[in-house]
Amino acid sequence: MLSRLLLGIVCSLCLFSCDSNAVFDAYKTVPDAWNKNEVVSFNIKAPDSINPYNLFVNLRNTNAYKFNNLFLIVEMNFPNGKAVKDTLEYRMAAPDGTLLGTGLGSIKENKLWYKEGVVFDEGGEYTVHIQHAMRKNGDVNGVVDLEGVTDIGFRIEKPSVQQ
Repeated sequence: MLSRLLLGIVCSLCLFSCDSNAVFDAYKTVPDAWNKNEVVSFNIKAPDSINPYNLFVNLRNTNAYKFNNLFLIVEMNFPNGKAVKDTLEYRMAAPDGTLLGTGLGSIKENKLWYKEGVVFDEGGEYTVHIQHAMRKNGDVNGVVDLEGVTDIGFRIEKPSVQQ
């Protein structure tokens, strides 16, 4: 009986963990709080120079996250030295304050759109830098240590085929 249960759990995990669209998917852990000067970086080898890809910033957070939005500065550096920097805002909570995202328990996972249909037309290594840019309403200075964020990730996917 116990072996059937374990087999069922293992099979379920395999089904949910298989993701044929993922080309790159990595996370970096934030120790206690995400300091405004801490830049999380990912080095990415260009998948190919023909096909378009969708790019995401992934974020795991706990109930200690106190804001209903999130401001990020995301910079992509190309192999030839060009850089593209974006300031992005994401909604992190419903109007009633309930945190958005998926997951059971106290950790929520958010898959945040970064760019759609990106073609990596330069061979070599790309680097993505992610930094938070949170501020409290009315404050000039930003939030120094952003609490409640546990992991920051970056993901590249093949676009889903529409039928």
